[in-house]
Amino acid sequence: MDRGFCFFNTSSSICLKPLFSPSFMSNQITNTTETGKFNPISFEDKWYSYWLQNKLFHSEPDEREPFTIVIPPPNVTGVLHMGHMLNNTIQDVLIRRARMQGKNACWVPGTDHASIATEAKVVQMLREKGIKKSDLSRDEFLSYAWEWKEKYGGIILEQLKKLGASCDWDRTRFTMEESLSDAVIDVFIDLHKKGLIYRELRMVNWDPQGKTALSDEEVIFKEVNSKLYYIKYPIVNENTGKGETSDGQQIWSQPYVIIATTRPETILADTAVCVNPLDERYKHLIGMKVKVPFINREISIIADEYVAMDFGTGCLKVTPAHDKNDYELGKKYNLEVIDTLTEEGFLNEKAQDERYIGKDRFVVRKQIAIDLEEAGFIDKIEEYKNQVGTSERTGAVIEPRLTLQWWVDMKKFLEKNPQVLDAVMSDEIKFHPSNMKNTYRHWIENIKDWCISRQLWWGQRIPAWYNEKGELVAVAKTKEEALAQIGSSFNGDIKQDEDVLDTWFSSWLWPISVFDGFKDPNNKDINYYFPTNDLVTAPEIMFFWVARMIMSGYEWKGNLPFKNVYYTGIVRDKQRRKMSKSLGNSPDPLDLIAQFGADGVRMGMLLCSPAGNDILFDESQVEQGRNFGNKLWNAYRLVKGWEIKPDADIEAEIITSNQKSGAWFAARFDEVVSEIDGKFADYKLSEALMAMYKLIWDDFCSWYLEMIKPAYQQPINQSTYDECINHFNQLLSLLHPFMPFITEEIWHGLETKKEGESICLAPYPVAKGLKNIDFSKTFDAITAIRNLRNAKGLSPKEAFKIIIKANDETAYQSNEFLIKKLANVSEVIFDKTAESGQNWISLPVSTDQVLVYLELNIDVDAEKDKIQKEIEYLQGFMKSVDAKLSNEKFVNNAKPDLVEKERQKKADAEAKISVLLESLNSLGL
Repeated sequence: MDRGFCFFNTSSSICLKPLFSPSFMSNQITNTTETGKFNPISFEDKWYSYWLQNKLFHSEPDEREPFTIVIPPPNVTGVLHMGHMLNNTIQDVLIRRARMQGKNACWVPGTDHASIATEAKVVQMLREKGIKKSDLSRDEFLSYAWEWKEKYGGIILEQLKKLGASCDWDRTRFTMEESLSDAVIDVFIDLHKKGLIYRELRMVNWDPQGKTALSDEEVIFKEVNSKLYYIKYPIVNENTGKGETSDGQQIWSQPYVIIATTRPETILADTAVCVNPLDERYKHLIGMKVKVPFINREISIIADEYVAMDFGTGCLKVTPAHDKNDYELGKKYNLEVIDTLTEEGFLNEKAQDERYIGKDRFVVRKQIAIDLEEAGFIDKIEEYKNQVGTSERTGAVIEPRLTLQWWVDMKKFLEKNPQVLDAVMSDEIKFHPSNMKNTYRHWIENIKDWCISRQLWWGQRIPAWYNEKGELVAVAKTKEEALAQIGSSFNGDIKQDEDVLDTWFSSWLWPISVFDGFKDPNNKDINYYFPTNDLVTAPEIMFFWVARMIMSGYEWKGNLPFKNVYYTGIVRDKQRRKMSKSLGNSPDPLDLIAQFGADGVRMGMLLCSPAGNDILFDESQVEQGRNFGNKLWNAYRLVKGWEIKPDADIEAEIITSNQKSGAWFAARFDEVVSEIDGKFADYKLSEALMAMYKLIWDDFCSWYLEMIKPAYQQPINQSTYDECINHFNQLLSLLHPFMPFITEEIWHGLETKKEGESICLAPYPVAKGLKNIDFSKTFDAITAIRNLRNAKGLSPKEAFKIIIKANDETAYQSNEFLIKKLANVSEVIFDKTAESGQNWISLPVSTDQVLVYLELNIDVDAEKDKIQKEIEYLQGFMKSVDAKLSNEKFVNNAKPDLVEKERQKKADAEAKISVLLESLNSLGL
C-alpha cells in the first residue's frame, strides 16, 4: 500500500503521496503523445517511473571509472525551494552527463537530521497536542521525534524526483541512522584521544528560542534600527567627581558618569565601568566607584586601552555575563560575573528588581528605558543602526552566554592537517569560481575553535560520562566501556552528558560516512567511490560544511573528499531580494513544474546561473525553457510527419543538396560539441546550455530542417531521413543532462526501442574534429532576401529573380539550389559587373552584393536614405574600432587574436561601406 506523507504548516495541512511508486510503473512504455500538442506533464511521471523500474540510476563498484556526487543533505524538516531546485539541477546535469560518458555514475541522496529545526518542529507538534517537552523523559521525546521524522522526513526527497533527480535512491542515507551515528560518536572519541576536543566554560552564542549554543558560523548578523540610551551612573562620592587638569582647567563637574548602550536591560548585570587610561576626561575617576541605577550596586571604574575614546561617551559599562568583549575584560580584571538571564531570555532573580524578574529581555528593555527616564537616569536617547546577531535556524536574537561546552581545537587540527588550506590554494581541490579561494583562505587563517555541543535531545548524544560530583571521568561509546575505562576500583554511578553534538559534526563526515567508511574503512564502496568528484553547494555554507569536510577527509582518509566544488549563487527576485517565504517572493517549485514542466524549469534556472553569481529569477525564464521544449517538440512532429521514399525515387539535385546540408550540420554539431566540452571543463554550465540552445534553435530547427524539408506534400528520400534521425538523436543525447524528460520521450519516439533502453545510457556525443563547412554567405544571402520580402510586405510565395555580384562566386554557386529553395528565388544570375537599374534593389551581403528584381515601383529616395544611414552606422562603428587600434596600451597588452579580430572588424566594415557606396551610385546619388 502506498504511504501518504503530510506536511504541516501554520495555515494548512498539505498531503503528498509518494510521487513515484512501483505501482505506477507500467511494463510497456508507449509514446502516448507522439502526434499531440506539447504537454510535458503527460510524460514526465511516466519516464521517471520507467527509470526507477529499470534501476538506471543504481550504481555498484565495477571496472569502470567512478563518478561520484554526494548530495548536500537537505534538512528532514525541509520542502523544496528555489535554491534546492538550482543546486540539484546542476548536480543532475553533471551526473547524467558522466553516466552517458560511460562512467559509473553514483549520486548519493540523503537527509540531515537538523537538530535545532527538527526539535523545534517536534516541540510545536507536541504543543498542539497539549504536551510540554519538560513533561517528557528524553526517550519519550525521542520517540515522538522519530515518529515525526518517519512521517514528514522524506517529503523533500520525493519532491526532488519531480525535478528529475537521477539519484541512486537505493543508497539513501540519513545522518542519524545507526551506522552514521556510530561514525559520529567514534570520531568524537578519536578526536578526544588525540587531544583535539576539550570541554571549557566559555562565552558562546546562545539561542534563547532553541535553548542551545551555536557556533559563530550559525549566527547571521542583520542591520537593525535601535536606540542608543545615554544612562547616568551616580558617582559614589559626588565631590570626587569634580576634577581639574594640571593647568587648573575644570574637566568634570557632574556627580555621575554617562554611559551609552543599546541594551539597557543588561545594566542590572554590570560589574564595572571602564575608561581609556589616556582619556583626560576620566583620568581622575579611575579607581572610584559608581552605583548601578535602581539596584545601587557599587562598581569600580577601571582603565583599559580597549575602550575607544571617540565612541559614545568614552565610558563603557562592563557586563561580563552578557558580552564577549566584556567577558574578556572581566577575566583580565577578575570581575564578578552576574548572569541575569534565563536560558529562554527572561530576567532571573539576579536582576534584583522585582519589576523585571520573570519578564522577557525585550519587554524589559522597553520598560526599563521608561523607568530610567522617569527616575532621571536618562541623559538622552538617539536613533542608532547596529548589527545584531540572529540564529541561522530560529531567527532569534542571540545572547552571549557563559556556559560549559565542548570544543574542537581547530588551530591544532589545522597544524596536524596543513593540506586543508594547501589543497585548495594549489587547485588540487578546484573551486568554481576560483575567487572563492580567497574567502576560504581568510576563514582558515583566522579560524576559531568550534563549539560542537548543543543543549538539545534530537541528535547524537555526546559520549562523555560524569561521576556523581559532575566530574568528567570517561569518554566512551557505552556505559559499559566507560566503566571499564574508569577501572574496577570505582564504586559509584556515572551519567552520560545530556547534550548532543552539533548537526554539522555529522555532516562534515558525509562523503565518508555515506559509504560506511568509518564502519569498515576498507570496504569496496569507500575504496571505489571515494574521493568523490564534484560537490555542488552554496557559498554561505563554505565554512559550515565545505571546509570541515576537507578537514575530515584528510584527517580520516588522508585524502581530499572531492575534486571540484561548484558554488551556486543565491536565487533572488527582480528586486534583488533573496527569495524567502517570509517575503512572499518565492514561487512554489512544484507549481512551476506543474505549469511549465520540469525540463522548462531546469532550463530556465540554468540559463541565468553562472557559477558563484546570484540568479535574478523571473518566471519568464522558465517560460523560455518551456518554449524551447515546445520548439524541440514541433521539430519532432515535423520530422515524424514526413513521407519517406527510396533515394531512387527522388531527384538527384535534391539528394545532392541534402547531402551537403547534412555534412554542414555534422560539422557544425561537431564544433559545438567541442565548445560545450570546454564549457563543462570550466564548469560554465550556463554557457554550455546556451550553446546547445543556439545549436538546436538556430542551426538545427531554423536552418538544417528547412534545408532538407521536402516541398509541400512531397516525400523525403530515405538516406536524408536516416541522417536527420541520426542528427536528432545526437542532439537529444547532448541535451539530455539538461532536459531529461523531453529528450527521453522524443528519443523513444524517433525509433522503436527495446524494453529497458534509455537515453540515460546512450553514448554522450564526442567531438571528432570535423573540418568546418562555411555556409555563412549562403545564409546571409537567404536572410537578406527574406528580410527584404518582409520589409516590403511581399508574399512568401512570390518568387524573385536575383543577381549575385561577388568576387568569389563558388560559395553561392555550390548552394544555388538552397538559395532558390529557402529564399524562393526563381533565377540566380552570377555577374561580377552587374549594375542595378530600374526595379532592382541592392542588398549588401558581407563584401558582396545581391541584386533583387522587384516588379513594383521603388522609392529611390527611401532606398538612398536607408543606405546612407547604414553607411553612417558603419562609419561610427569604424571610429570605435580605430580608437581601440590606435591605443598602444590595447595593442601591446591585449591577446594577439583579440587585436586581430578588431583589425578584421575594421576591414569588414570598410568592405561593406564600399559595397553600399556602389549601391548609392547605382541609384544615381
